[in-house]
Amino acid sequence: MQKKQQKIVLIGGPSTGKTSVLNALKEKKLYCFDEVSRAVTLKAQENGIEQLFLTAPLLFSEMLLEGREMQYLDAEKQEEAVVFFDRGIPDVFAYLNYFKTDYPDIFIKKSKQYTYDYIFHFSPWKEIHTTDNERYESFKEAKIIDTFLVDAYKSLGYKITTIPFGSVDERANFIINSLACDL
Repeated sequence: MQKKQQKIVLIGGPSTGKTSVLNALKEKKLYCFDEVSRAVTLKAQENGIEQLFLTAPLLFSEMLLEGREMQYLDAEKQEEAVVFFDRGIPDVFAYLNYFKTDYPDIFIKKSKQYTYDYIFHFSPWKEIHTTDNERYESFKEAKIIDTFLVDAYKSLGYKITTIPFGSVDERANFIINSLACDL
């Protein structure tokens, strides 16, 4: 009998090191899904909308929800025992809460329908915080967003493991060591 696939999400505010660690996990030949929001943002920018989330937050979030749901379903088609996600479905309603945007209950329903096994949290870290074309939030904003993310996952009953500060490899190894019995 095949063991249930373990779905692991990396969460945290903008510019906390999630993507760098996800890339390190990929280098270790682990199965990983990239963040969806950058692709959605870049596509909108190609169509002349600089920050879709700021101009049409619900539309942006619906696109994210669809993309993250597709990633989840794609993961289930894989034979990998462990799959990593750069952000999960609950991140979508967490950001909507942060921006005080009303949204339909489908965001919560999908967050309850598609569940994860482990949540690894990357705390705001001023020394590595940067901004770019898709990541415009200040460090102060990133810290506030982080609280909304943690609250969203806790509201769904998830246990959250916080990643200690350190090098990318140290952080990736912390995750791997935390999951040693499942890898």
